Amino acid sequence: MTETYKVTAELWLWTSDKAPASWHFLTIEGEAAEAIHALALMRRLENGRRRGWGAIKVRATIGDTCWDTSIFPYKSSGGWLLPVKAAVRKAEGLVAGDDIYLSVTL
Repeated sequence: MTETYKVTAELWLWTSDKAPASWHFLTIEGEAAEAIHALALMRRLENGRRRGWGAIKVRATIGDTCWDTSIFPYKSSGGWLLPVKAAVRKAEGLVAGDDIYLSVTL
């Protein structure tokens, strides 16, 4: 069974004083996040295990760009984090602070 969720989220940049890298993320919150949590729990019960860090494999789509990735639980908001790689940001002309319309299919 596959489910697709469509949301709008702000692209934000994560940085750390302890690591030289930075990452761009979208935070999936609200009804979509709740539905994804329920689906993740159902899959965990069916499979008897969960993936590392609670990750879920998804197909993400922004504009004309689709890619396979994983989303991760985001404890501070109760939502999910979707990393947005440089190739996607470049292809779609995205920068931190943009409101992005996306779909994720689980």
